Amino acid sequence: MSVQERKERERADRERLIVATARELAEQQGWDAVTTRRLAERIEYSQPVLYSHFRGKREIIGAVALEGAAEMAAALRAATRAADGPRARVAALARAYLYFAERNPAVYDAMFQLDGGLAFADQDTPEPLKDAFAALLENLGEVAGDGVHPGLFTEVFWAALHGLATLTRAGRLPPEDTEPRVELLVDRLAMV
Repeated sequence: MSVQERKERERADRERLIVATARELAEQQGWDAVTTRRLAERIEYSQPVLYSHFRGKREIIGAVALEGAAEMAAALRAATRAADGPRARVAALARAYLYFAERNPAVYDAMFQLDGGLAFADQDTPEPLKDAFAALLENLGEVAGDGVHPGLFTEVFWAALHGLATLTRAGRLPPEDTEPRVELLVDRLAMV
């Protein structure tokens, strides 16, 4: 291994450490607790080293969001692989989405609530975000109904899931009714 390859590997390792530490701190104490000073202390590097990887908290939030989007896409695909039939796939997709949001609140916030400097729904959208949307579209396109654009249907279904996740987490909807909500959403929106 060349010196250059070793330096690149070490840089990538530091970057992963920064993102993992930010994510851990955010999950434990919230995003307000994530500061460049606290991150530098936790990873035992100076703030200038941290700034050599990220220009600030906004970019760190964006990196966490991209990592989370990749994880969400994998979780959605895994959940739907085991389901038998279109309705079961859509219900599994909805449950997996809500489970991900519940189990990863800081990551979910980075993905959808906080400004991570990421472009959505345009040509500059990063690949992990496109892939997370694709993981939804793959299972929702077949249940959109005649004459309904699959992408538009996916946006509406995603918005409904996001609303359920956000309102449940905020205590506006009782969590014990999540399953009936999923069933109602699938029954009313998915044309199977």
